[in-house]
Amino acid sequence: MSESPVIDDNPPPRSWLGDAHLAAVFLTRLPLPDAGMGDLARSMRAFPLVGLGLGLGAAAVAWAAASVLPALPAALLAVLSLILATGALHEDGLADLADGLGARGDRERRLEVMRDSRSGAFGVLALIFTVGLRASALAAVPVGWSQCAALVAASALSRALIPAAMQVMGPARPDGLGAGAGCPDATVAATAAGLGLLACLIGLGLGGTLAALLAALAAGGAVVWIARRALGGYTGDVLGAVQQAVEIGVLLAAAGVLS
Repeated sequence: MSESPVIDDNPPPRSWLGDAHLAAVFLTRLPLPDAGMGDLARSMRAFPLVGLGLGLGAAAVAWAAASVLPALPAALLAVLSLILATGALHEDGLADLADGLGARGDRERRLEVMRDSRSGAFGVLALIFTVGLRASALAAVPVGWSQCAALVAASALSRALIPAAMQVMGPARPDGLGAGAGCPDATVAATAAGLGLLACLIGLGLGGTLAALLAALAAGGAVVWIARRALGGYTGDVLGAVQQAVEIGVLLAAAGVLS
């Protein structure tokens, strides 16, 4: 996640469909036609739409697996489907951030450790906890519509808040994926957040959405606060960790509300 993409300084305007295509190419490993790396910052308004699709796919896996397996293995398979669909993009970021924060030294040393593609003890533990918490929370939600609503809400809102996180932090370094993607403007961040909340409202209702939003802000805000203090801003790894933290928070909230 440390290589900088080539950004076109004057990309042609994209429709919503074009933005969704670019967002899907960037966020997933699905076999989609290449969309280039044009106005990635603007395409972030479509991040929650990609999350919605990922959540629906994982819900289908959870429903099918639950017909022949107990709740926890079925939930683990649903989480695995998300990891495979995204190529562990966000999990890799979380692991790298955990290793960087666990390293001894100053800000530059932490950033250096985060560039290393190898995972250390802190990174491995972070992966164990993110998979375990998501699967156990999902397993606590009744199979069917409730699990579908929880997965869609978590997948959509966790990606919808990535532009908002970039609004409150500057890039931690001038190169790398985080800086190279460009910073979305406030309109893009607000649009993405609104779409993420709408997905929550449809699936979780008003009470569930309030609980999910509080959990999302607490979990994502904690990552933002730590990144600003320890690194001075965001990197691609930090944004991946924000997504993971928010997804965990929403699934835990959904488990509390829907179970």
